[in-house]
Amino acid sequence: MTEPMTPGEARLQAMAAPEGDIAAATHTLVVGPYLGRAAAAALRGQAGSTPEMLRSSEARLDEAAGLAAAIELDVVEAIVAPVQRIRPSTYLGKGRVEELAGVIRARDIGLVVMDCALSPVQQRNLEKAFGCKVIDRTGLILEIFGRRASTREGTLQVEHAHLAYQKSRLVRSWTHLERQRGGFGFLGGPGETQIEADRRMIQERMTKIERELDSVTRTRGLHRQSRARVPYPIVALVGYTNAGKSTLFNTLTKAQVMAQDMLFATLDPTARATKLPHGETVILSDTVGFISELPTSLIAAFRATLEDVIHADILLHVRDVSHVDSEAQAEDVGSVLRELGIETSASRIIEVWNKADLLDEGDRTRLLNLSGQGRSDRDSDAPVLVSAVTGEGLGVLTARIEARIARQRSTFAVILPPEDGAALHWLYENAEVLDRREEEGGTMHLAIRIAPEKEPRFLNRFEGARRLNRVG
Repeated sequence: MTEPMTPGEARLQAMAAPEGDIAAATHTLVVGPYLGRAAAAALRGQAGSTPEMLRSSEARLDEAAGLAAAIELDVVEAIVAPVQRIRPSTYLGKGRVEELAGVIRARDIGLVVMDCALSPVQQRNLEKAFGCKVIDRTGLILEIFGRRASTREGTLQVEHAHLAYQKSRLVRSWTHLERQRGGFGFLGGPGETQIEADRRMIQERMTKIERELDSVTRTRGLHRQSRARVPYPIVALVGYTNAGKSTLFNTLTKAQVMAQDMLFATLDPTARATKLPHGETVILSDTVGFISELPTSLIAAFRATLEDVIHADILLHVRDVSHVDSEAQAEDVGSVLRELGIETSASRIIEVWNKADLLDEGDRTRLLNLSGQGRSDRDSDAPVLVSAVTGEGLGVLTARIEARIARQRSTFAVILPPEDGAALHWLYENAEVLDRREEEGGTMHLAIRIAPEKEPRFLNRFEGARRLNRVG
């Protein structure tokens, strides 16, 4: 049961949004302060490229504007502001700050979105120079998360992430930093400052949220245990935001999950049971999309919602192959999964090249050749080219899922007398019957495939079963 909030906690919840409420349709300027390749490599102390360095400045700016549009901000202009070196006080150089201030006054801008991570000092100084509210990329994504979360769990996770972000920015939130009196009577020594009190209250609220999230996690664990009693393979969809995961999920499960051409359209996870063409039941799970330069702490805050990914038998990595930055987006997804400790071996992942309907004929032919989709090998590790909208390639995808599940299961030959209907029923309920032949007398010869967790019960019941293969 959720504990009632104290007045102090209510005030903290109001503070939880990092910049307060951002009104929809606010006139917004999106600024892309991007380092050049050489400067970025020097900053990271390496000569190699990173996903954000692989993208063009224009593509990165378009994505930032899309994030702003996702919460209905009125983006009146988006500007690339090249940066040679990061200034500790304002991130941008003095001349660039003055130039942008002129644009802000001329266009009646009420909000500036900086597509980078700003320190509290940089954020405060830019607000003074611009004369309007400034948020960075992290703050914008938190705002989106706050508006998208619809479940109690999602709301708690968003609040926790907001408070962690706000904790380092209290210097911006409070100007009444005078000392409070401490102790008793006239002899009390100096108390804590307001900022220290708020920081302590934030930490206490975060601890309380963590306890509530632990309770949610335990409940999810109980649900998983109940599911394990009648176990179905879990197939989790992962991918860059707006890659088409929810559309694919809806097509495969006939569900009605929100699927729009919008960044972070889906936040809270959704799971549905669905049958594959040959009768295998699987749990299909749709998850939050990833994005470039997203602090891992934000995704870590949603770790409970990613539990189906952590425990999934198969991951469908959905990629928008029509996007110019598809390769860099794929690297971002792999990087976040690895940072969260989620296994990304080729035997566990099926790469799904989505949005084939948006490709021209030349690109479609090239990708079909790369995927080897014309081959008869349904157990291939190659990517699958699909269109979640038109249904193209989905037959190949479901066959690939079935084949991948089969890799994890043993196959047996079973002989049953004609009168043992109960045993036959058990096999159809608990295993996949691959082949069934009957002799003249009614004796049945079956080839079955069974999940590892059910194998001990099967062998105990069918002692004469003969193993046809071994997993691995």
